[in-house]
Amino acid sequence: MNAPIVTTAPPPSVSSGSLLSKLEIDLRMLGMLAALAVIWIGFDILSSGFFLTPRNLWNLSVQTASIAVMSTGMVLIIVTRNIDLSVGAILGVVGMIIGVAQVRWLPAWLGLEHWLTAPLAVLLAVLIGGAIGLFQGWLIAYLAIPSFIVTLGGLLVWRGAAWWVTAGQTIAPMDTRFKALGGGVEGALGATATWIIAALACGLIVVALGLARRRRVRFGFPVRPGWADAVLAAVACAVVLGAAFIANSYPLPAGTARRWAEANGIAWPEGGLFIPHGVALPVMIAVIVGLFMTFIARRRRFGRYVFAIGGNPEAAELSGINTRWALMKVFGLMGVLCGISACISTARLNAATNAAGTLDELYVIASAVIGGTSLAGGVGTIAGAMLGALVMQSLQSGMVLLGVDTPLQNIVVGAVLVLAVWVDGLYRRRIK
Repeated sequence: MNAPIVTTAPPPSVSSGSLLSKLEIDLRMLGMLAALAVIWIGFDILSSGFFLTPRNLWNLSVQTASIAVMSTGMVLIIVTRNIDLSVGAILGVVGMIIGVAQVRWLPAWLGLEHWLTAPLAVLLAVLIGGAIGLFQGWLIAYLAIPSFIVTLGGLLVWRGAAWWVTAGQTIAPMDTRFKALGGGVEGALGATATWIIAALACGLIVVALGLARRRRVRFGFPVRPGWADAVLAAVACAVVLGAAFIANSYPLPAGTARRWAEANGIAWPEGGLFIPHGVALPVMIAVIVGLFMTFIARRRRFGRYVFAIGGNPEAAELSGINTRWALMKVFGLMGVLCGISACISTARLNAATNAAGTLDELYVIASAVIGGTSLAGGVGTIAGAMLGALVMQSLQSGMVLLGVDTPLQNIVVGAVLVLAVWVDGLYRRRIK
């Protein structure tokens, strides 16, 4: 008697519906990309073609890095139905402390321009920021004080503490190695490193899409058509390579290039040397933070707990999740990210000032909300928040190029935030 032949049914395929559904593209993400394109083209026309130059786009990426890093943490906080109004003040006080550490404390111990100064300053920033975040999270989670009140108080407390650290004095300059965290000539990775990073990124994109497809097949989930994966890989790689090309199209200033040529024994030609900046270190930091936060949010138990708490706090607690400890960790993580942003911001300015981080809470919250994070909780993406940060910084950068006064800039940012919340409400009512 012949044994029965067992056949395995092929995994279901996402073969029906529109082109966007086959590609599994989020309509909100597509809308943000369209809005960003309109903003860039509009400002480029109004600025007589200056906005879309490699120089301005390179500077725009560096300016976005600090806000983008903090926006990744704000996503998780808003997902849990909370808010953090103190991120700018935490950045300010941490920036002042690490500034004093580099100018007064560490040189007295290690000497000037010691190679340990920059790593110790970064470690100090992460520890102080994390401690502040954990303290605020403890007040919110274990003492049941609303996050709005705790972080509003934190905004005032930490802003005042930033002034108290040096009695209002600006601290400068920073350690030479530390300055690389802020971009500029010190933080430019150069053409070769940029192309290597771009090639590795393209390889990782292809591998990630392949692994995701394999997981779907393994568990019997619907899979995209092969051509859809190929299109996504091609578009993503084109974006990465295009960004690398733009970064390498912005040359070092002539004076800096001449000093580099003299230091390396290279004759200075009549037309000068074209030495590309390459991608900036703070941009790489922001990308790495974004990938790490995405991994935590989508692949780790902690991320699943966070979204469960935001979806239904009572059900999450009844299911055995330690909601208070998870919430405290979310605010601690936000503090760590504020510490990283403080390093980027302080290094970029090459000084620690009392005004650092002022109104950053507005831009961080706006970035998360524009990126699709719902104030009702339970919904949000790290990539969307980082794209939202780029949208917000593009608006500010474009208005600066056009000579728009700061009060009007704030009006525009506030209006965009309200509009984003309204559009989010319309979208959620539509999908229900």
